[in-house]
Amino acid sequence: MTDLLLVPVDDNVIFPGMTVVVPAAEVGAEEGEQVLLVPRHDGHFAGVGTVADVTGRTRLPNGVTAVQLTGVHRGKAGTGSADDAGHLRVDVTPHPDSTERDGRIRELESTYRVVVDEILELREDDGRVAAFLRGIDEPGALADTAGWSPEIPYDEKVSLLETLDVRERLELAVRLQRERLAEMQVRKSLREDVESGAAKQQREYVLRRQLEAIRKELGEGSDDAADGPDGYRAKIEAAGMPDHVREQAERELARLERTGEQSGESSMIRTYLDWLLALPWAKASDEQLDPTAARTVLDADHTGLEDVKDRIVEYLAVRKLRRDRGVEGDKPGSNSGQGTILTLVGPPGTGKTSIGESVARAMNREFVRMSLGGVRDEAEIRGHRRTYVGALPGRLVRTLRDAGTMNPVILLDEVDKVGADWRGDPSAALLEVLDPAQNHAFRDHYLDVEIDLSQVVFLATANQLDTIPGPLLDRMEVISFDGYTVEEKVAIARDHLLPRQVTSAGLTADDVTADEAALRLVVSEYTRESGVRQLDRSLGKLTRKIATRIASGSGPVVVDTDVVREHLGRQRFFTEAVERTAVPGVATGMAVTGAGGDVLFIEAASMVGTEGLVLTGQLGDVMKESARIALSWVRSHAAELGIAEDAFEGRSFHVHVPAGAIPKDGPSAGVTMATALVSLLTGRPVRHTVAMTGELTLQGRVLPIGGVKQKVLAAHAAGLTQIVVPERNRADLDDVPADVAAQLEFHPSMTITEVLDVALEPVEALQVAA
Repeated sequence: MTDLLLVPVDDNVIFPGMTVVVPAAEVGAEEGEQVLLVPRHDGHFAGVGTVADVTGRTRLPNGVTAVQLTGVHRGKAGTGSADDAGHLRVDVTPHPDSTERDGRIRELESTYRVVVDEILELREDDGRVAAFLRGIDEPGALADTAGWSPEIPYDEKVSLLETLDVRERLELAVRLQRERLAEMQVRKSLREDVESGAAKQQREYVLRRQLEAIRKELGEGSDDAADGPDGYRAKIEAAGMPDHVREQAERELARLERTGEQSGESSMIRTYLDWLLALPWAKASDEQLDPTAARTVLDADHTGLEDVKDRIVEYLAVRKLRRDRGVEGDKPGSNSGQGTILTLVGPPGTGKTSIGESVARAMNREFVRMSLGGVRDEAEIRGHRRTYVGALPGRLVRTLRDAGTMNPVILLDEVDKVGADWRGDPSAALLEVLDPAQNHAFRDHYLDVEIDLSQVVFLATANQLDTIPGPLLDRMEVISFDGYTVEEKVAIARDHLLPRQVTSAGLTADDVTADEAALRLVVSEYTRESGVRQLDRSLGKLTRKIATRIASGSGPVVVDTDVVREHLGRQRFFTEAVERTAVPGVATGMAVTGAGGDVLFIEAASMVGTEGLVLTGQLGDVMKESARIALSWVRSHAAELGIAEDAFEGRSFHVHVPAGAIPKDGPSAGVTMATALVSLLTGRPVRHTVAMTGELTLQGRVLPIGGVKQKVLAAHAAGLTQIVVPERNRADLDDVPADVAAQLEFHPSMTITEVLDVALEPVEALQVAA
């Protein structure tokens, strides 16, 4: 331990091997003596200092005498006291560096030299620093060279000085130099990017000036003038924009003039102005408000669909009276709430999309279709904000641009298939669009001006209402497309589908004639759907077969039932209610799916085993509960139904609903399940002409259900003639087409007992058969 004079070094760190000049008055030591240089910051001393030799005296340019100090090794200060001259002297424990090397130290030395070489390369060093480093052989001294860098902070330098172990010091030095290298690489990359961008901008500026000079020499300056501020100003004046839109356009035009053509922002402003000018602000179709003529057009294009036709005619009648009688508020932007938002809900192939074109033609308006299926980004509807690169207006603005008028018929196709994810909920953006009280001031995120949608007729289509959010559904006027009757399908095939397929196959009306019996055969035996898409495909196949015959030299073809069977092959759909219900335990129910109405057969069986109920057929929770309720009711009323008391003891019941691959749910099969179980336990088959639907309670009451019209149409198409429905659905039977209702016998029922009286074969009939 050595007694040395302590010399504080404020906000700096002196390492062994460094030489520093300090005013002689601060040192108080003579040449040949040693001192301890300790870093100090805000009055706080570091724990380790550097023992330095006083190697000489010199005079500074300002006349002050200074001493020259050279660091020798590290030293740790102990206790101390002031000498006679008032200088602090401390006991110092010297800590010279070890010169021994192991494998790890050699690896660190090599790594350190490589990192420093990369730094010197970035600094474009002239070689002197590299030569200096090559002259250092000791690992501790090599690590200390990291403290010579001015870019390394004071705290990190102190940590380097206080690290006495050579290996740890080398590890710290490598980390510090790597951080320094990474920082320098980032700075170099940024500098190169800025220089490259500036050079590119300068080059574009020169090229644009040269291009302007060339155009001027060729006399082609007119196009440039049209795209310049004066050209935009003329277009804005001629666009017929509302006042608030014109003011926004003029503000952007003023920005364009201030920015200049060479600015990168000018292209963004031009794109924005182009979109503002692309909208047909002052253009509107001269709509036809003749209800009679509109009904004629609708009837010519579509068979059936009376509800939507009536609603469109009502809308035109109201518009006509308001216009003729000068009612206030029937003009653009009036917030009169007169906009029409109809939602057409029904199975695929029922004409929901095609009716939109007919509506537009009947009203003499432009028609635009906007598909929403699979849309998951709110910006698809409202657009992106202009701050984003490549931003564009939403689909609604683009639809108005494509329509060319502010009062088109816009079909929002597949609105029930709009999704939502982390990008937002498009259905929330549609709330404003489809609200007649708000859509006169719709605001697109990109244009950021109010757009009047009150004159637009919106038609939305959907296959089901379950997936449409409640607030959005509340803004819609729902019209159900419940499917077509057999007679309507035959009429559609005769008047629309067959003529179109004949033309598509290159035939003429003289080449093909079809009687109604043949068309009815195609409808009943080769299709089973609520719409007419499969019917259209079947007729297309038929006409192609006929076209092949005629192209081969055959004459005109009369399509009868034999020709249909010859070209369409074997029958695809059968009326199977008779054979399916021939045995006890099978009942015919009715259901509604995404593809329309359908009939289903519920089968029940019992066997010896553990008492319980087995349910199969991919049934949902509600349908499983209906089956349990049905079994509980049957068991609790066994005596009234003539079922033996021991019929349930030691027996397991199994209820199956084909087809097993199709998921099913809902309460409307409750009465059908109960009927199947009673039929099984009493041995009385269900009448093959009966189909039923209704929710069952434990008290045996039959509750109302939905989709009555679609279910009845499906039962009629399946050849069933007696329909059991809940009593409280009696009013829904008015929706059934008159020609179908005339062929059916309806049995509205309040209780399951009434259902059983209609559905089961009487006991007397069974005795006679026996």
